Amino acid sequence: MAGISMAPALVKNATNCEKEIVRPVAKFSPSLWGEQFIKFSFDTELAEKYAKEIEGLKNEVRSMLTVQGKYMVETMNLIDTLERLGVSYQFEEEIGELLERFFNLNSNYADEAYDLYIVALHFRLFRQHGYRISCDIFKKFIDENGKFKENIKSDTRGLLSLYEAAYLRVHGEDILEDAIAFTTNNLKSMAPHLSSTISKQVAHALVQSIHFGNPRIEAHNFISIYEGDEFKEELLLRFAKLDYNSLQMLHKQDLYELSRWWKELDLVSKLPYARDRVVESFFWAVGVYHEPQYSTARIMLTKTIAMTSIIDDTYDAYGTVEELEVFTEAIQRWDISEIERLPEYIKPFYSALLNLYEEFDEELSKEGRSYAIHYAKEALKELVRAYYVEAKWFIEGHLPPFSEYMSNALITCTYCYHTFTSLLGIKSVTKEDFEWLSNKPKILMAGLIICRFIDDIATYEVEKERGQIATGIDSYMTENGVTKEVAVDKFLKMTTNAWKDINEECLRPTSSSREILMRILNLERNIDVTYKGNEDGYTQPEKVLKPHIIAMFIDLFEV
Repeated sequence: MAGISMAPALVKNATNCEKEIVRPVAKFSPSLWGEQFIKFSFDTELAEKYAKEIEGLKNEVRSMLTVQGKYMVETMNLIDTLERLGVSYQFEEEIGELLERFFNLNSNYADEAYDLYIVALHFRLFRQHGYRISCDIFKKFIDENGKFKENIKSDTRGLLSLYEAAYLRVHGEDILEDAIAFTTNNLKSMAPHLSSTISKQVAHALVQSIHFGNPRIEAHNFISIYEGDEFKEELLLRFAKLDYNSLQMLHKQDLYELSRWWKELDLVSKLPYARDRVVESFFWAVGVYHEPQYSTARIMLTKTIAMTSIIDDTYDAYGTVEELEVFTEAIQRWDISEIERLPEYIKPFYSALLNLYEEFDEELSKEGRSYAIHYAKEALKELVRAYYVEAKWFIEGHLPPFSEYMSNALITCTYCYHTFTSLLGIKSVTKEDFEWLSNKPKILMAGLIICRFIDDIATYEVEKERGQIATGIDSYMTENGVTKEVAVDKFLKMTTNAWKDINEECLRPTSSSREILMRILNLERNIDVTYKGNEDGYTQPEKVLKPHIIAMFIDLFEV
């Protein structure tokens, strides 16, 4: 747990006299990774070897997908396997055409030929791809008392399939609400008695559903499970391993570039009070888009996350009200001449931030997309204004009403800003797309709610240790006269409802392109993974993210 020490420091006031102030400096753990990723050397020969074999296997897998006369059930199983193995991005067009054709068949899922496993799998796949398939297809598994039939309690594969499908529910789907409780209870009770392969799947799913998971983590986990499956397709397994290793090499190349940039900035030594989390920031970026074509977008997003982390720590754990007021004004004016007004310690950062956005502007101008920078800057200005309000609450010991807290805290969760910056490096994103996002559509607001409440629950004890009273949980408790447990339960219910909003907004017809919606969804998945077990995995990566980062960026699959 990050502790707090009260550190004295000499600062100059307006009359140029020195005075001693006490800063509540957080004791954040150092980076777990040192210079490990700066030492990476891209093996061109190995990359070419991987690429050659991947291309050959890709053609074979495509043939498996598109072969004529294959039954829908068999093909849907293959699509699910490809998605779980993390290679479906290689066949987006083929999978899209197949799902469109299968959905338009209007299959009669009431037919006995479709068991629970098949019905739930098809429901999940269609929903994941935006198709409005009705949850009424599960009614055949309900008895006359409105409960799930007893005879499906022993169907492990069916229960697991239904469990995963239920996470794509929207508002008003009571049958799927019941399905979550029913499948969770039954899977937990049968877990100790299952065979190894299905046991691993059940154990993982009960901790992390597919729909809420980071796609790369889910792929790594499933490849390991699939390897032990006696019915596996060796060709698919090898293809998945090669593809995972190949992507990892590309990601490590990105991380090498980012690590060098971070070292050259040297903000870690200049601002020792802040978290050193460039690797964890990149982990988030890969969670948003892992595909090869998004390298520029990943690098841009990582840089903005790492820089925002320093801003957050400056407001949250170091600056005085007077210093933060000047810094807030400097960000609003966005002018290098403002640097003369800033405290000495933050001057290098302010200069680096403005330089970073100039670099972004130059790069995007080459694509005719310089308009994107305006939206990212405005989102950052909004974030900094909200940080300042929050810092004043903390320093002055003010507990705001819950509605006032929420209007500010939905911005300080950073999800809004990072949604904007996640789109900077995507060439297809237009000015109209940024305008749509600026109006804070329903899917974005749902994301803000989830991010805010999950963060509040995970960081509550640490914040109380620091003496923070302006927390969301405290505000809700005070205003409603309830206990912490009741407040947390309310936050979790609102989070569940927000997920239903996200699921609904991803169904066709959508208000934006699927490419943009997937970025918003994947950012939300990062929240679920990073704060797993009510831990702040970004601040304390050793508790949550360390094994994921090792799997994603260090360990290769043996092929």
